[in-house]
Amino acid sequence: MEGQNYLGIYLSKDGATVVCLGSQGRDANVLGCFSVSVEEREEQNPQALARLIAEGCAERGLKFSEAAVALDCAMFMQHNVRSQFKEAKQIAATVRFDTEEALSTDITDVAIAFKIASSDRTGSELTVFTAEQKILSDILLFLQNNNIDPTNVEPDINCLSRFILQNVSSPQDSHSLFGILSRHSGYFLAFAKSQETPAVRTLLVDPTQNRGDLLAREVPLTTALAGIGEPINCLKIFDSADSVNYQQLSEKLGIQASGVDLVKSVAADAAILADCAGPVDFAIAYGAALAHLDKADNVNFRNDFMPYQGKKVQLQKTLKFLSISVSILVLALGMYVTSQLWRTNKDRRQIRKKFKPDYLAVMLGEKQMPAKSSEVVRKLKSELMRTQKTIGGIWPPVRGGQESVSAKLALVLGAFNKCAAQTKLQIKEIFVTAKEIRIVGDTSNSKRTRQLRNAIEKNNLKVVRDRVGSKGVRHNFTITIVPKE
Repeated sequence: MEGQNYLGIYLSKDGATVVCLGSQGRDANVLGCFSVSVEEREEQNPQALARLIAEGCAERGLKFSEAAVALDCAMFMQHNVRSQFKEAKQIAATVRFDTEEALSTDITDVAIAFKIASSDRTGSELTVFTAEQKILSDILLFLQNNNIDPTNVEPDINCLSRFILQNVSSPQDSHSLFGILSRHSGYFLAFAKSQETPAVRTLLVDPTQNRGDLLAREVPLTTALAGIGEPINCLKIFDSADSVNYQQLSEKLGIQASGVDLVKSVAADAAILADCAGPVDFAIAYGAALAHLDKADNVNFRNDFMPYQGKKVQLQKTLKFLSISVSILVLALGMYVTSQLWRTNKDRRQIRKKFKPDYLAVMLGEKQMPAKSSEVVRKLKSELMRTQKTIGGIWPPVRGGQESVSAKLALVLGAFNKCAAQTKLQIKEIFVTAKEIRIVGDTSNSKRTRQLRNAIEKNNLKVVRDRVGSKGVRHNFTITIVPKE
């Protein structure tokens, strides 16, 4: 799966070797390997090299989740620097000042990576690597333009050290020195029990010089510079030119020297390695691909210059996309809810418009309906109760209620008919309840009002209350009557 694949790129000025590993825990299998070069091309620059790397991965169908770059030793420098601190965080905060003091030169345009070689009570001995920021910037930008954003950019010697620790075994209780010679570079790695990390040294190799003499001269020098403190008793050599006489070398150094097969140690298929420039280039690219296994111990130029933000950027893009999606969803939901409310309010307005004439007809004296529907309902209920009481009490009406009211009205109307003409009677209001009837009106004068009252009492009705008075030429009255018992 793509999520378990890692890409290692060994990058030099004019060529690159790429290894893709499929990883399961700390075990890895080689999915593909190839080398590209711009030596014989018209366009000889990092941009063309990055494009060839991307094209090679696409042609072979190599997919990966992370990538790491091993920088050729011709593109960086190695220094021994003393720090007064032992903690990695404190060293990282002061290593630029210590390096500038040790080199006595301005390092403003230099990227720094370091590893702790040894520590004591007074501080630490550091192996510091420096590279020009312009070189790193070009490499990273051109790779990123081809959809490769390496998490690590490390010295090649550090990646080779990781490869040897992972895949090459040494005799027990031995203090081993590995001498690895490629076409143009030499790498020396000293492993001792007293040191947490191997002492490393790189140098450029002239393809025409005698490699046996080179090793006889550089091995003692490397041992002295590394400061291992224990004698080297095992010398492992790999020579890409296969020109070293191990017996003669052993006699010169007084140490048993033997060869080591880098390719055999990873059991890589010969067909996969057919497109690879050489075993040393393969081992370095392989070690770069293993960078994800020991992120805490990486000697990474990117920690100092152009820190890796690929996953952070992806997370930001994802959050941005989710934010936009959620905003669109909320906007759509708001529009939907608004449309539903608008439709509901439209129906309410239509119902209110149709209902208003009926309401105003029932609620005499009201010029407009209340704004709240609850107030409309309350007033209608109140008017309904008043009307129910008027026509016969509690709703539904009790048995006989309607007949009782009708009988009372019949008696009242009979009394009116007897004297209406003589009294010039005008009735304004009649209020009928289950117990009594209240009549409001007027006659031509007080005498006629008394005549009306007498007519009512003669018609089997009894006046229980009355209120009379004159207003203009008419005589007003309010009479409350009940049936005689």
